Amino acid sequence: MAATSARAIKLLSIFGTGATLTAGRLASRLGTSVRTVRRDIDTLRELGYEIEAVRGAGGGYRLGRGTRLPPVVFDEDQAVAAAVALQTVPTLLSGIRENSARALATLRQAMPARSRIHAEAFTVSAARNYWEFPAEPIDGEIIGILGGAINQRHLVRVDHIGEGATLLLEPHDLVVWAARWYLVAFEPATDRWRATRVDRLRPRMPTGRPFARRDVPHGDPVAFVMSTHDRGDTPADWPCRGSALIALPAAVVARFAPGGSTVEHDTDTTCRLTLGAWSWAGLAGLLLTFDADLTAIEPAELRQALRSLHTRIANALNDESSDSPH
Repeated sequence: MAATSARAIKLLSIFGTGATLTAGRLASRLGTSVRTVRRDIDTLRELGYEIEAVRGAGGGYRLGRGTRLPPVVFDEDQAVAAAVALQTVPTLLSGIRENSARALATLRQAMPARSRIHAEAFTVSAARNYWEFPAEPIDGEIIGILGGAINQRHLVRVDHIGEGATLLLEPHDLVVWAARWYLVAFEPATDRWRATRVDRLRPRMPTGRPFARRDVPHGDPVAFVMSTHDRGDTPADWPCRGSALIALPAAVVARFAPGGSTVEHDTDTTCRLTLGAWSWAGLAGLLLTFDADLTAIEPAELRQALRSLHTRIANALNDESSDSPH
């Protein structure tokens, strides 16, 4: 089965040149028999690939005229995944919408008919999630530069807009979390790991200087980003915004803090969480979800909202007690 699949892929690659080749020529190129070539062609046709038989002098086999590229081997699930990915990527990368549409059109053209039906069966529209507070879509060129440096293990020099500084980093991974891009990198100058918002970075010319890959904290770049409290997030512009000291480590709160919030380290067991909501009562409710002691609560409206919630809950429990049979 593996040998047959390998031959089929190579056969598609040969057909991709656009030439019309006899079964004998194909057999010679593949190092197999004419009979095996014809069986492989039948197999490709059964999978939905358009392989034409050309009769007469100079005849043989070729890809269907409507196919400019070798057909891509996609099953139905893969076709759907590719269509979804190419239609949603413009929400994360700027300047890529037209290229994504062209790529999807080319991919659909290259798919076998059976897979193409699934890829063309729907379109996707991305709506804003008001709790995510995503960054503006990242320039695809920036992702290309950072991704290339990660792959080649080359140091990158970047200007950090938020810090007003130029950093020399060992880039290890790119992470997308809550619709925001983060670069996981080690900074030799400070001997520490960083999770940095990519929308704050402006790469300079590639350095071409290699570095040795290190073990990412927690053994997982995603876990590192989620548990890093100083990853560059900023408070969102909610109608109501407040803060409190929470009796939990910053790494714990950072992992579960809602979008548009910030976490500041206080002590090893406490941190300050700043966040927002549509109402003061909603903001108070969010703080209570951490199930930890709260102090230094600001502003006064938030303190009053917590008192009001306390009164409402107490009244509700009292009513429940009076209704219960004795």
